[in-house]
Amino acid sequence: MNTKSNPYYYGILFILLAYLSFGILDTIQKTAVQYHSVFQLLFIKYLFCLLFSFFIARKNKVKKFYISNNYKIQITRCILSTLESCFFVLSFRYLALADAHTIGSLSPVLVLIFSYIILKEKISLSTWIAIIISFVGVILIMRPGINIFNPYLIIPLLAAFFYSLYQIATRLNAEHDNNETMLFYNGLIGSIITLVFSYFFWQPLHAFSFIFFIFVGFFFCTGLYLQIKALSISPASILAPYHYSIIIWAILFGFLVYNEIPDIFTLFGAIIIVASGIFIFRYSIK
Repeated sequence: MNTKSNPYYYGILFILLAYLSFGILDTIQKTAVQYHSVFQLLFIKYLFCLLFSFFIARKNKVKKFYISNNYKIQITRCILSTLESCFFVLSFRYLALADAHTIGSLSPVLVLIFSYIILKEKISLSTWIAIIISFVGVILIMRPGINIFNPYLIIPLLAAFFYSLYQIATRLNAEHDNNETMLFYNGLIGSIITLVFSYFFWQPLHAFSFIFFIFVGFFFCTGLYLQIKALSISPASILAPYHYSIIIWAILFGFLVYNEIPDIFTLFGAIIIVASGIFIFRYSIK
């Protein structure tokens, strides 16, 4: 790719590296969640996020990043973020990485639906058709009503649901607060909520626990930084389709680390969801 002909080259490169980092993170979390509660892992992630917010605020020279202009929306979006993270990490305990990420990749489509319901944004007929096709892909993966149906697939579906609402709340909050403020409250409120629940769902720590915690925090913050860097270079509409690259990492790392091989229904469902999502981003969102 020629950087002169495509000024967004570096933004695309950074977003691909961000999803690689998140792919490694989820691979680590899949093992870590077998030995620790979801809330213990999330507390580490949100604590690192809180510390990371100070770094970003200082780097961008934003002084009063800890002051929100709309605490109601700010707190709501942080609670939604925590719920999404809880369900998504929990799904790794019961599902293959590819299954969890493929179902979770429905979230961009759900964002569109909630944008129509909550934000009253218009959606074209072709987009509605693409949305319906996306759900066909999900049904193909979940196969409800037959013996092979896995009820645990509902967990990443709930994660996608709450993540979509989180995205809507973030868009509403962006009218009042900057990115540094939202990052700070994500870390602060997320840390408080998960710390409280960690007390009630505490699992004994092991000698290797702190190794997991360090890597979880490192790859989470690395992914966040690369994502922020990408968005500072290229428009979100250009970067959005590359979100689906994480499915590739999920399939690859799932196979290499856990010997997980997606069945034909998951692969076809993933192709349908990704193709529908890319169509929506490329041709329907202006």
